[in-house]
Amino acid sequence: MPAAYSQERTAENAGLEEIVVTAQKRSENLQDVPVSIQALSTAKLQELHVTNFDDYAKFLPSVSFLGDASGGPGYEHVYMRGVSSSVLENHSGSLPTVGVYLDEQPVTTIDGVLDIHIYDIARIEVLAGPQGTLYGASSEAGTIRIITNKPDTAAFAAGYELGANQVDHGGTGGSIEGFLNVPLSPIAAIRLVAWDEHKAGFIDIVPKSYTFPTSGITFSDAPFVKKDANYVDTRGGRAALKLDLNDNWTMTPSVMGQVTSTGPGPFGFNPAAGDLNTYQFFSDATRDSFTQSALTIEGKISDFDIVYSGAYLARNQHESEDYTDYSLDYDAANGPYTLDNAGHLINPAQHIIGRDHYTKISNELRVTSPKENRFRMTAGVFLQRQVHDILQDYLVDNGGDALGSVPPNNLSVPGWPGTWWLTDEQRVDRDAAVFGEANFDITDHLTATAGIRHYTFDNTLYGFYGFNSTVDSGEGVGSCFPGSQPFRGGPCVDLDGKSEGSGNSPKLNLSYKFDPDHLLYVTWSKGFRPGGVNRNGGGTLPPYQPDYLTNYELGWKTTWFDHRLRFNGAVFDEEWKNFQFSFLGPNSVTIIQNAGQARIRGVEGDLEFAATQGLTLSGGFSYTDAKLTQAYCPGGPAVCLVPGTENYAPSGTQLPTTPKLKADATARYTFAMGAGYVGNLQASVVYSGARWADLRIIARDELGEMPSYAMADFTVGMEKGNFNADLYVNNAFDRRAVLSRYAECDITTCGQTAVYDLPSTPRLIGIKFGQKF
Repeated sequence: MPAAYSQERTAENAGLEEIVVTAQKRSENLQDVPVSIQALSTAKLQELHVTNFDDYAKFLPSVSFLGDASGGPGYEHVYMRGVSSSVLENHSGSLPTVGVYLDEQPVTTIDGVLDIHIYDIARIEVLAGPQGTLYGASSEAGTIRIITNKPDTAAFAAGYELGANQVDHGGTGGSIEGFLNVPLSPIAAIRLVAWDEHKAGFIDIVPKSYTFPTSGITFSDAPFVKKDANYVDTRGGRAALKLDLNDNWTMTPSVMGQVTSTGPGPFGFNPAAGDLNTYQFFSDATRDSFTQSALTIEGKISDFDIVYSGAYLARNQHESEDYTDYSLDYDAANGPYTLDNAGHLINPAQHIIGRDHYTKISNELRVTSPKENRFRMTAGVFLQRQVHDILQDYLVDNGGDALGSVPPNNLSVPGWPGTWWLTDEQRVDRDAAVFGEANFDITDHLTATAGIRHYTFDNTLYGFYGFNSTVDSGEGVGSCFPGSQPFRGGPCVDLDGKSEGSGNSPKLNLSYKFDPDHLLYVTWSKGFRPGGVNRNGGGTLPPYQPDYLTNYELGWKTTWFDHRLRFNGAVFDEEWKNFQFSFLGPNSVTIIQNAGQARIRGVEGDLEFAATQGLTLSGGFSYTDAKLTQAYCPGGPAVCLVPGTENYAPSGTQLPTTPKLKADATARYTFAMGAGYVGNLQASVVYSGARWADLRIIARDELGEMPSYAMADFTVGMEKGNFNADLYVNNAFDRRAVLSRYAECDITTCGQTAVYDLPSTPRLIGIKFGQKF
């Protein structure tokens, strides 16, 4: 925490600091922007000890998230304002509804949010509601923007932070972070940032043996028994160069790289095994690495601001995953199918080796007129191409003899000994758009805004997925297209699907500024999410269509008591039409359908209050009522009349993932200690109501409702000059909050399956200190 910040708060001052955001593609005071925005400043991020996505998401009332069976950082799926229908989101499924940006460049990827380490970050901006006019297709429900600190030619600066912590029921963690800002000349500067963090594990793998009913083979997890198995190591760095080409033009190239590796254990535990315990028959280790290279050029032509931003993102995810739960159910239901070359029954336990390679190329060019003008506008063009190379290898290669790979028991996918199922595909998502947004001051107090984005999308999915024909003649080799050649490592092509379309995302806004401290606005806006390819049945199922979110919003930005109290909020009513819903079909292959209609109503707000000299109170809340307004039944209304319908949810069903109520509150007191020291005390509380992990009634009965929870964090710290130190306790009362709940095998496919809880980190006690120069 910068010393100047706390001393400013202690000296207290006439009011709160001004927050500048760039949500509308120009720098503006947060209180002047007629958009629902929550901003976490540099100081706030440091005070709350935010280092990753989970840390800041809990302080964002409009944001919810769920992890999946892979668990861990980089695999979370993020939602805003309750716009969520399914947690079954994977490499060949729907695009996200929330866009994530690093500075000017989109870093949204298909299967999990990019978990960028938070250090030397200027602010995080969270824009709730459809942002499609300026931010495009993956911002149907909202946008999260991570803004880094930029190189500064004015002066040399450097800093570091060191930390250590201990997790109850777990191990010891620590971190080292540092930055360096070096002016190279009056027109050039470079900023270097680096970090290395170890997060301790707290989930234990405990002994367990299973006996498969068909073969009688007993399978033990003894080789994987381990304490604190879900540790995380994150290493990375960022470099940016600022070059002032002349008085009007600046070029900023940058590069960021990060590698996150997790231990052999999962991030969910099996309650049947005990608190924070699980059984593990194969490794669940992951490695997620990415490199983001970007270039931003800013300048002026006449009075118009010109910005070009381009980026190339390369991301690699390597994972291994235990799939024994599925094998247990499959073996019990399907009998003696898992054989070796000699025809003998073998251990059917499966595990998955996954390799996902993403590349994303994005380019945006926009022009902005002077913000002082009565009429002002932003207009631009956007191009993006995402390629996702997918390899999922489902292996049976244990318990002695391997899965049969030669006749007559050639069960393995050709060319892949031991592979029961193979997914080897390439997905390409192409987006293009032209956009514009104009503001006109009707009077000194009343401003009208109109915007529109015309978009096109062209999405393809191509390759191989499935079994050998001796296992299933209708999915895999048995359904190969006549005359098709091998695709990469796959034996043939049995999938070649395409979805394309175009449309418009409009926005209308009217804002009235009563005085410099009080603003009221109304907004009508639409967001969309592109359609895509159903791979089930070799792409014979029709593509799923785009879905659309229409938003009606009334919001306010207010400052009171001589700028000591800031209270912002919005009420909203959203209609989600034709929304995309994912579920497991035959052979546990994901199917996406356009399910129907939902309505989301709610209110959200955040406030900050400089209550007394040194005491600041802040917090936020959201109340979200998100539910179906039309029954979901994939087979049609007549099918839903049949008792026991699997994929069914009646009208009025609450959408999954999002609690009705989410809130947080923080109190921070700074005080002079003498001898130049400034002390601080801080307490934070976060609350989340109950949530469901699925839309369908039968799955809810199986998984159960995730209960509400409240957690408290406490900090005591001090600083002097350029030195600061904090002692903190997170989840001080060691609450076992369930952040996500999942099963390895869908209830509609398996007769019974274990249910896993992905918990919050237990009580964590840590110390952190640093210096800035």
